[in-house]
Amino acid sequence: MTTPGIRFGAAYYHEYQPTPRLAEDMRLMKEAGFTVIRVGESVWSTWEPEPGVFHLDWLEDVLDAAHEHGIDVILGTPTYAIPMWMKRLHPEVAGDAATGQPMHWGRRQEMDFTNPAFLFYAERVIRKIVERYREHPAVIGYQVDNEPGITLLYNEGIFQRFTDSLRHQYGDVETLNREWGLVYWSHRLSTWADLWRPDGNFQPQYDLAWRRFQASLVTEYIGWQADIVREYAIGEQFVTTCIAFDQPGVDDVALSSRLDVVSGNAYYEMEDSLALPDTAPRKGEWWTNGLWSIYDLADRMYSAKEAPFLITETNSSSMGLSSHNYSPYDGQWRQAAWALVARGARMVEYWHWHTLHFGAETYWGGVLPHSQKPGRHYREVAQIGADFAAAGAAVADSTPDSDVAFLYDTDSRFALGGPQSPFRNGGQYFDPQGYHRITSAFYRGAFDAGLQVRLVRPTQLFSSRGGEGVDAGEFAARHPVLIAPAFFTAADADLDWLAAYAGAGGHLVLGPRSAYADREGRARLEEKPARLAEAAGTWYDEIANLPEPLDVSAENEFPLLDGAAATDWMDGLTVTDGTSLVRFVHPHYGRWSAVTTREHGAGRVTVVGTVPNLALAESVARWAADPIVDRASVPETVTVTTSTDSSGRRIYYVHNWSWEPASFTPPEAVTDLIDGTDVAAGAALELGPWDVRVVRTLAPVAPVTTP
Repeated sequence: MTTPGIRFGAAYYHEYQPTPRLAEDMRLMKEAGFTVIRVGESVWSTWEPEPGVFHLDWLEDVLDAAHEHGIDVILGTPTYAIPMWMKRLHPEVAGDAATGQPMHWGRRQEMDFTNPAFLFYAERVIRKIVERYREHPAVIGYQVDNEPGITLLYNEGIFQRFTDSLRHQYGDVETLNREWGLVYWSHRLSTWADLWRPDGNFQPQYDLAWRRFQASLVTEYIGWQADIVREYAIGEQFVTTCIAFDQPGVDDVALSSRLDVVSGNAYYEMEDSLALPDTAPRKGEWWTNGLWSIYDLADRMYSAKEAPFLITETNSSSMGLSSHNYSPYDGQWRQAAWALVARGARMVEYWHWHTLHFGAETYWGGVLPHSQKPGRHYREVAQIGADFAAAGAAVADSTPDSDVAFLYDTDSRFALGGPQSPFRNGGQYFDPQGYHRITSAFYRGAFDAGLQVRLVRPTQLFSSRGGEGVDAGEFAARHPVLIAPAFFTAADADLDWLAAYAGAGGHLVLGPRSAYADREGRARLEEKPARLAEAAGTWYDEIANLPEPLDVSAENEFPLLDGAAATDWMDGLTVTDGTSLVRFVHPHYGRWSAVTTREHGAGRVTVVGTVPNLALAESVARWAADPIVDRASVPETVTVTTSTDSSGRRIYYVHNWSWEPASFTPPEAVTDLIDGTDVAAGAALELGPWDVRVVRTLAPVAPVTTP
């Protein structure tokens, strides 16, 4: 097994190659600095071409060749793409996209993964594959399934299990009627058989429960596979899955608790989408757009287990079907890889090695093009391999630094993506990206302000969510600023913890839709923000959508950037004994504040009553927190992120996201971890177009805020 450092490689499918070229592929991978490949997860019908007929030896040559070249292997279980003989023999395994409407075949993940027939075949093939290769010296770990939770399922058995789960949770229908408010629109149940199907449901408490249940099925399913694999795993072999973090059926924290390490997709637009300065809005697609969103995704991956993570898939160039093509600029591969590593990635693996010559993903660009001849992509990727060989061990021994903590809640994502979404989306009554429309504005504001973010989850902070919880005062000492936008489905104890955090010296920044509903998603009786209005010195009971951006003005010497505006949403903040910092500029809305603040105990509570545009979000973030690196010393095209190693030395990851050369002067003397040169204190790091430098201080630095 190779020394970990930062693992680097690609998914490799020798079985897809139109011509035999195993030896050549391995030679090229080795020369590019590859240390890991992922194999086997997509070809159940190759492993088991007929029911009970197993062809298990075809992969051995690939594993042998990888081991010969010093390349480790992550072996996948092929359960996300079922063989067509199963569909023929067991049509009942089809997943229902709506009640009584089975999905069409010809894609993937068309099955009901809770179906007993599917589970029988899945367990059998998992055991056969893992038992066959568990002792192969190339195998370092296993990826079970792939991108789970890609769709919600409406099969009869799943609906009946959902009904049973409600019966066990609530005990009787009268309790459910009361807790869900089913008196409304005559939805009261007289028996559990009265529960209606979820298709087209508009009852928000039902919708939230349905989303939670679907995510629990995914967690149960992946955990079931992981437990089977662990029966065979030996030594330090790990178990993971490839998570697509925004899939509708995923609670990534619960799912990750069943895995040894978090792994996931990092797909992003390239070319000008990575340029700074960036003024483009978030598009809300399954891939990210805008430089800030790569860091957002990486921080979310880290937060799932509060630990380093693996990138099991990221794009070499184009992604998706033939209409989503990119020709990345020289250096952008390297920049993106180092951005992910800076925030905690300990493996970067491309999807995939060679561009496919057939199938739905024919134009999803691999490291090698259709000609199979190494070109610019290969050369760019090989540079990353060389970088990781030189600096990987050093950066793997470090922990990403942070300036602010950021509360991210999957449960609120479920609630605000359904009937209680605060926004419309085209002709739809609600925007399924409602939660991210709010949270991404605040994250991006922090990013634009040069702040590094540590995402935290309710299950990690609050004992009310089933974990041990964290002492509010201790957390305030480690994380003096906590941003909590759209924390919608909060328990009383959660909100009391936030108040205690501020009282203990933390600066709590609340965004819209926070502290509004209880754990059932019901609107609270208290003035909003509920249980925090007194600490905040402000309250509101009027809300409004803003169809167009609304100008705002500063009050009480608040440092407001030019162009600041409110967008999408308004909470009419009425100040009691707090201070107004920003006010809406409008003949009607001008009676209310857009941002207020108040000292509370040893700390402070600030309330932002709108979805801030770029300038307003950055203004709030700059005012609330001081970055580790003074943003004033950083050119507008440059980002500086940091981590700290086990000896206390700080590592700087300095990126220039533009065509023009730039420079940055570290505050201490440093060593370049890639080329080994020293840079004296006060000397500038020079960066070319689309360049990155990775340097480390010569001596330990003052402690910084870390988990």
